[in-house]
Amino acid sequence: DGDADRVLAVDAAGRLVDGDEIIGICAIDRHERGRLVDDTVVVTVMSNLGFRHGMAARGIRVVDTAVGDRYVLEALDRGGFTLGGEQSGHVIFRDLAATGDGLLTGLALLDVMVRSGRPLADLAAATMTRLPQVLVNVRTQRRDPDLLHHIADDVAAAEAQLGERGRVLLRPSGTEPVVRVMVEAPTDAEAQEVAERLAA
Repeated sequence: DGDADRVLAVDAAGRLVDGDEIIGICAIDRHERGRLVDDTVVVTVMSNLGFRHGMAARGIRVVDTAVGDRYVLEALDRGGFTLGGEQSGHVIFRDLAATGDGLLTGLALLDVMVRSGRPLADLAAATMTRLPQVLVNVRTQRRDPDLLHHIADDVAAAEAQLGERGRVLLRPSGTEPVVRVMVEAPTDAEAQEVAERLAA
């Protein structure tokens, strides 16, 4: 991107490999080599539930933060952790840099590929199974700090419907009068249905 702090990859078949997968690939590699501090990785609440499942299966703990690389950096420094980032491809290797660096991230990803002898598609597939994720932005007339409280019962019903199979996240934008409704579910149709119901 413009200031080169993010990177996304594309595998040989043309499939996008996003920040969740890149962080996961690097976390697993560091974990297997004993170089992932406290076997912990830091991501924002927007990271896919499939990422969390993939890390749990490898014995890697996930620390969640609010959306924004500054929150990831704060959590890295507070915990003394060394790897974190965002689904957008903003990855921070805290033992190597003080911020996200797209070139550094690209090199770290290539390094894992070369040392493992595995193509990017294989590494990404072994890292996580992405759950369909639907994001609906709901424009509001004004900022209402009690808005999420007013629909708490609807959110609870959606969470009960999805159980461990999915996830619901509602958060007001910090920059505009919008509430972001994010739903992850086993199928696109279910994620869309739940997101649209909550948005309505």
